[in-house]
Amino acid sequence: MQSTTPSGRPYKIVVACGTAIATSTHVSLKLKELLEERGLDVMMSQCRVSEVPSVISGAQAVIATSQVPFDIDVPVVDGIPFLTGIGREEVVDQLEEILKNAQ
Repeated sequence: MQSTTPSGRPYKIVVACGTAIATSTHVSLKLKELLEERGLDVMMSQCRVSEVPSVISGAQAVIATSQVPFDIDVPVVDGIPFLTGIGREEVVDQLEEILKNAQ
């Protein structure tokens, strides 16, 4: 059985990059796979960094491949390790902890 939010809904993660096309798609697919392997039910939402404030409603985390220049109430995690492969497990560990502590 997969872990969900306290309300029974999947965890929402916003994946942001410059254009919301190739990079966010790659990160989103890989991250969803890795988190589901850990028993977490996740829903991914892709956007451009400039759109983050308008799409974070209900999100437990934002993962971004570029700087998020906004003051938001959702944890922002560096998505570059999904492009380089360096430090990817640490980022997945960090996101797992964020999701498990989300209310």
